[in-house]
Amino acid sequence: MLPVISLSTSVTANVNLTRPASSSSHKPRRVSIPTFSSALKSLSKSGKLDEAVQLIESSDFKASDSDAYELFLHACISRRSLQHGQRFYLQLLLAETDSKRLLLKNPVLRSKLITLYSVCGRVDEARRVFEDDVGEEAVDESVWVAMGIGFLRNGDAERALGLYGEMLERFVVPGNFALSMALKACALLRRLEVGKALHAQIVKCEEKPDQVVYNALLKLYSDCGAFDEVMKVFDEMPERNVASWNSLIVGFVARDQLAEALNVFRMMQRKGMTFSWVTLTSILPVCSRMTALYTGREVHAQILKSSVPPDVPVMNSVLDMYAKCGAMEYCIKVFDNMQIKDLTSWNTVLGGYAMSGRMLEGVELFHEMVSSGVNPDDVTFITLLSGCSHSGLTDIGQQLFDAMEPEYGISPVQEHYACLVDILGRAGRIEEAISVVKTMPMKPSGSVWGSLLNSSRLHNCVTIGEFAAKHLFELEPLNPGNYVILSNLYANARMWEGVKMVRELMERRGVKKEAGCSWIQTKNGIRTFVAGGDHKLRNSAEYVKLLAQLTEAMEKDGYAPNTSVVLHDVDERLKNLWVCGHSERIATVFALINTGSTMPIRIAKNLRVCVDCHSWMKSISRITERTIILRDTNHFHYFKGGTCSCQDYWLERMSTDYIKHCANPNS
Repeated sequence: MLPVISLSTSVTANVNLTRPASSSSHKPRRVSIPTFSSALKSLSKSGKLDEAVQLIESSDFKASDSDAYELFLHACISRRSLQHGQRFYLQLLLAETDSKRLLLKNPVLRSKLITLYSVCGRVDEARRVFEDDVGEEAVDESVWVAMGIGFLRNGDAERALGLYGEMLERFVVPGNFALSMALKACALLRRLEVGKALHAQIVKCEEKPDQVVYNALLKLYSDCGAFDEVMKVFDEMPERNVASWNSLIVGFVARDQLAEALNVFRMMQRKGMTFSWVTLTSILPVCSRMTALYTGREVHAQILKSSVPPDVPVMNSVLDMYAKCGAMEYCIKVFDNMQIKDLTSWNTVLGGYAMSGRMLEGVELFHEMVSSGVNPDDVTFITLLSGCSHSGLTDIGQQLFDAMEPEYGISPVQEHYACLVDILGRAGRIEEAISVVKTMPMKPSGSVWGSLLNSSRLHNCVTIGEFAAKHLFELEPLNPGNYVILSNLYANARMWEGVKMVRELMERRGVKKEAGCSWIQTKNGIRTFVAGGDHKLRNSAEYVKLLAQLTEAMEKDGYAPNTSVVLHDVDERLKNLWVCGHSERIATVFALINTGSTMPIRIAKNLRVCVDCHSWMKSISRITERTIILRDTNHFHYFKGGTCSCQDYWLERMSTDYIKHCANPNS
């Protein structure tokens, strides 16, 4: 057995190995033993931190090996290995050589030590590393930035911004890294004025701002709601990356300018910009709210093409988009193909069934969910109860409510009681609904009284409606919906003085009714229509001609306008004109002109569809042989061949004989 020969790792040994005479023609080979620096780098890259730190502890520190120490600390940061970094720092503190002092003052090493402590949540220890010798001499900007980012990483934007001010007091000239750090702190703190002051510094700096600084400015102005400044910065940027575009999209969404957000996404596509997960998860909720199914499908395609598999929250956003665009078959297909599902996944599909009026399937899915071991939560039951209410499943809804606490351990809250009141009220069981309001274990909220008021409107129970409205006007004095429902109740009962009284009350309180509008997605983007508006379109020869043809065909089909939906005391001619100006009708005629004859027409509306427009849509779907999918504030209506998926349930509630003897609310 040969003895083991130990050589210092800082020595390169040249060993000549000579073969026997028969092989003497071969040249001698040189064998190199790695230096300390190369050995430490190799161990750090391979993640062998125990061996790396042992090598450090058994060797003398040399300033020339700083790049190897940097790589070691980088490995510690990547693996969140605090103990190895602490052992290295301790060795630095214990060493008593000039090299040690140089290494301790090395800004890159200090920055990495600060970063290591901060990523491990030890921000106070990071601060101690930062303050080592800070009072004796100028500290490099990179060290200040590392400490500032450490504060931000640990949720302390106030200290990060204070550190930037301290840095300026010590006459450290801020570079792009420091400026972007301070801007991020201002964005988190919503300190718009301080951010503007930083922007002024950036303009005055000799160093031109880089992409990171521009993006930090965009985020600052976007988070602070200063969208004019967002647009100015975006327009001035010499280059834009995906983060820049994301900030613009998020800014539009924050201002509720959803069509503009979709347009920005389209611009990104045209310019060939690569999308990030932030882009896709920001635009999917926009597609959901705007029922922009075609854009949503494009986003889904981008997700499927990604080399990185999407996580559950991303796929839940896809589910939500399909559900809220009324494309339940796509939603169910995505759901069935998901390998991992959480409670939100199940709740999202349940919500889709509820909005689409397919609650028997929704209840079946609920039982499947429970059988698979997923426990429902309060959101699950709000979704189920709301869906049962709008689908007329009164008994099933009552059974689900009664089972919440004994079977699933979920105590009903205000929203559940509001749904139960709505279930009973829509079914005409007003006395039972009032009993629920009186006996519920907590003081009724606005949602509970709102359900009772709406039920009173459906069944023309003026006394009950006035009683509910009185409570609502105290709880929600600025909610225009409550005033509108009461006004509708009075108008249905031909109590025009009551209508006048409500309007005067709204005027005194400065409450304005939301204007009815509808929108559709075309190949050119989102087109919005306002009730009584779009005069240029409605006066165009093509629109007038098609509407005349439709009107004639509908009269032959048996359609007759129901002007009772016009809640004003005016003559029939004017009522007919107002009904024809409802936004969903304008959108439908526009779609018939501008879309292919076999394409479904998808319309979204911000208010509830009225009785007459519902009948009009049914007739249009029959005479044009087009499928019309209309989403109002509550759920989807699928019009096909003269019928609607809602089976006219809510219309029946509105058209039944008025209940003449309403329950006395004080009994």
